[in-house]
Amino acid sequence: GWLVKAEPLHRDLRPQLPADYAATMARVFASGGRLVIATEDDVVVGLAVWRVLENTMFGRFLYVDDLVTASALRSRGVGKALLSRCEAIAVELGCREFVLDSGVQRGDTHRFYFREGLVVRAFNFGKSLPVPSGT
Repeated sequence: GWLVKAEPLHRDLRPQLPADYAATMARVFASGGRLVIATEDDVVVGLAVWRVLENTMFGRFLYVDDLVTASALRSRGVGKALLSRCEAIAVELGCREFVLDSGVQRGDTHRFYFREGLVVRAFNFGKSLPVPSGT
């Protein structure tokens, strides 16, 4: 039931999510993604999607795909609590690093991350590719 309750908030951050949210999230979970939610009065007021990865740059690390707080509750500690929980999970799972990406247009979010001790260590470059037919 929590996934259904999380969908509207998740779409605030990711409006491009496919119509079949449950199936999309099932694939995310099957590939290692996990969900942490913050609730208030049975309503999802914040969420984080995270996963543990390993690469040659960081070794074993926890990567946050998404972190979003209900806009009416920003600056009330929900985002800080989610970030802290993800960092604690990273430590519990033996990760050497905690990593996330944030869109360049999200200045308020960046100020929050800086306050929480995150630093910019790299640029993330990307390129959209054509979707193969039949997928």
